[in-house]
Order: sequence, then structure tokens, then C-alpha cells
Amino acid sequence: MADEQVIEKLKELWNKYEEIEGKFKDEMDPVFDEPYYPGIAEKLYNPDKPMENRITDIGPPYFWQFMPPIIKKNFGKWKSHRIIRPGVIKRVSETGDVIYVVRCGTPRLETVDYIREICDIADKYCDGYVRWTTRNNVEFIVDSEEKLNALIEDLENRKHPNGSYKYPIGGTGAGVSSIVHTQGWIHCHTPAIDASGLVKSIMDEIFDYFGSHKLPAKTKLALACCLNMCGAVHCSDIAIVGIHRKPPFVEDDRISAVCEIPLAVAACPLGAVRPATVEIEGKKKKTVRVNVERCMFCGNCYTMCPAMPLADGEGDCITIVVGGKVSNRLSPPKFSRVVLTGIPNEPPRWPTTVKWIKRILEVYAQHANKYERVGVWIERIGWERFFELTDIPFTEKCIDDYRLAYTTYRTTTHFKFTKHVKTKLEDYYIQK
Repeated sequence: MADEQVIEKLKELWNKYEEIEGKFKDEMDPVFDEPYYPGIAEKLYNPDKPMENRITDIGPPYFWQFMPPIIKKNFGKWKSHRIIRPGVIKRVSETGDVIYVVRCGTPRLETVDYIREICDIADKYCDGYVRWTTRNNVEFIVDSEEKLNALIEDLENRKHPNGSYKYPIGGTGAGVSSIVHTQGWIHCHTPAIDASGLVKSIMDEIFDYFGSHKLPAKTKLALACCLNMCGAVHCSDIAIVGIHRKPPFVEDDRISAVCEIPLAVAACPLGAVRPATVEIEGKKKKTVRVNVERCMFCGNCYTMCPAMPLADGEGDCITIVVGGKVSNRLSPPKFSRVVLTGIPNEPPRWPTTVKWIKRILEVYAQHANKYERVGVWIERIGWERFFELTDIPFTEKCIDDYRLAYTTYRTTTHFKFTKHVKTKLEDYYIQK
């Protein structure tokens, strides 16, 4: 079907969708009216005729099947929503229906028992319906104040043996939501830092901001354990990035046994890996060499070749970036900017990183105007004033030199510091 025909068909379906209040009665496959049935593939499979009733590439299940009945009934009709207390949202429909959403923080990595407990809570109060947010929070939806009060009391009484909340309520409005983060040491093979451990250490220190509205505006934190950045650090208010500073180490003695040299060479997006030959114990062996000047420490070569490890205890470090956002309120969306780098990797509690994150958050809470996100606040007071208030040392690493960022370059050498800020560059020239 030509692209024009596809577009016309979509327009026709969308018009019908609007006319019959969100239901493609004549156009939808009947399967969408059935309950979600995860075992359907096994039921249809015939081992004697494996190609019969074959289901492939069906994509994710249709979202409509997982929505609570009251949400389906009022889909597209919600008139207002109001945060009645940190972590609790009241939504009112044009039909008069009311729901209460209770948001709880959860760890990103969860045990089966923990998920089963969440499902038990949903069965008890929410007719079996539950949802996760994009920032790893879990939301329970109830339709009466009686259920709301009972649910909150139940959640607040569920605690770990050390007394901490299993399901802390919060993450809404002018506070900190859960930190969205990547895999870290527990799963990924290219991280420069851990994810879950560092996130836990940070949230332990700033937990008061999760269950309250003490900040000027919503504040989103993120963490990426390497520059491949499968987290949202490029557009979060405050974010942490793990940085590799050394190229892969080539294990010449075993690379030819565990790797296909052409694949390792082809894996590098910058052509920094080249085939080579070395002599080991009098025998010539095929290996590779890395052009350090071209390497960007992405770890693609290690993905293809386990004999090219990238992690290094001394070379890996932490960078803090601030000021990003996706919202276009008050100002356009912004990318985050580097303010601190070279912070040492200090497991298990990462005290230096935690100290600076908490410091930035406290200064922001003290000096920003109401409704100002971190980036908007910094733009109002100026970056020089931000460095002064937070006591972050200004270094050459804070200067934007990305060659494609022409529109964000600072086109003047004038800085407006109101007090003397000692820099690493100054130390260098004094010593010289």
C-alpha cells in the first residue's frame, strides 16, 4: 500500500475513533475485546504442525486490556487533577467519577517476592490493577476515600526489618522523584560506575525531598553508568554520568582464542581498532591495537571481544551534569551541562558524589523562585553565580567545546564572577 493510502486509512480510523468515543467497534480485531491471555501461544502450538497458528512479531499487548474499568470509562474525559498530599493525586472526570492515585517509590531491580507483594496489594485495594511509571515508581489507583485511607495506612505499615519503608509514598509535585538509572555492575558489561548502589546512596541522603514538597519545582534526577547513556541524564535537572578515561586493555595472549579479530575491528564506530601481530614466547599471534586519539571509550569492542576489557579502577570516574529538562514551561527544553568531573569512584557509599548532589539540591531549594526548574534558576542568576553559591570549583572541563553546539557557545570571554574563584588553570600557571 502506498504511503498516501496508509495516511488516508489512518485518518479515516482516527475520525471513527473520535466519533464513537475511542472504540473502533467495526475496525478492531475481536481479540481486543478479550481479556489478556499470556498463554495463548502455548495453547495454539501444535508440535506435529509447528507452522500452524504460528504467532510472530505481534508486538506488545494492547494497552486497553490492562486499564482499570473506571479509566476506560473516562478515557479522554478527565477534567482536573490535584495533588492532595505528597504522593497522592486526585483526578476528577467530566462524568463526576473520582479516582485517587497513590505513588510509591520502588527499587529499579526487584525480587519476585517484592513484585508478588505489590500484586497482592493491588488485588486487595485496586481490583488487581497496578501500573509503573517511567521513573520506576509504582501507582495504585482507588476510587473512594475509604479505600485511599486504608491503602495509605497499609503501605506506611509495610517496612523492612531495619525500619525503612518498603513503599515510601511521594515522588509528586515540587519534590524529588525516583532516580531513573541504567544497569550498572549488576547487569551491564561496559559500566564505568555502579548504578543501583550509587542511586541508593544518594536517595538515602535526599529522601526527605521525595516525600515532601520542599523544593521550588519538580526535580528529576538520573544516572547513566557510562557515556552510552541509556538513562535520561542528558535532560534531567541533576544527573550523574560514569566516564571511562582509559582505552580498552588488549589481552594479546588470549584475544585470538576468544575473539574474531575482524568483528572487534568492525565494532569500533571511529575506526580506532586495527589488526596487528605480536610475538609471544617466540610465536606470532594475531591481535589488535587501539588508537588512543580516536577512541571514545564506548565499549563496543568489548561487546564483541571479551579480551578487550574497558573498566579500570583508577581511570573510571564520575561526572555531574545539571540544568536539563524536557518541559517547555518558562523556557525551551534544555540539555544538561557539566559542572563537576573527575570525581573518584568510591563504592560502596560514594561519599564525594553524594555530598555534591546534596549540596546542589540544597542550594537550589534555598535560592530558586517558586516553579523554577534547576536550569531555569541557573539561567536567571547566571552560571558564575551558580558556581559561587554551590562552592563548586570552576575548571576548564566546564567550558562547552562541543564542535557542533554552535548555538550554545558562549561567544564572549567575559565572566561575571562576584568573588574570586580559584581554578585548576590558575594553580597550573602559578606553579609554572
